[in-house]
Amino acid sequence: MTEQARIFHNPRCSKSRQTLELLQQKGIEPEIIRYLETPPTEQELLHILDLLGCEPRGLMRTKEPEYKEQNLADPELTREQLVQAMVATPKLIERPIVLANNKAAIGRPPESVLDIL
Repeated sequence: MTEQARIFHNPRCSKSRQTLELLQQKGIEPEIIRYLETPPTEQELLHILDLLGCEPRGLMRTKEPEYKEQNLADPELTREQLVQAMVATPKLIERPIVLANNKAAIGRPPESVLDIL
């Protein structure tokens, strides 16, 4: 049984919608966090990165114009600076992210979240 499942969701994103639908088909009604309206805090993002076992760029949408505009490919930027960029510009955060059972998964493809349930 999944406890406190949460999804960082963008309803305009087809993968995000598909992942939410997949969870619901499994009988899971996650807490839906529309992260563009309610961005995660720096601490939440650091926790998600730890759960995913990745660095900030692994959670960033590098093809978004804001990525280039903010020069986020610069190798001199620190982990903290990259996380702060995601907090300030949540559009840069890959989606959807599902948290369940003290684990995290990115729903690309949507079925990848099944591993943490």
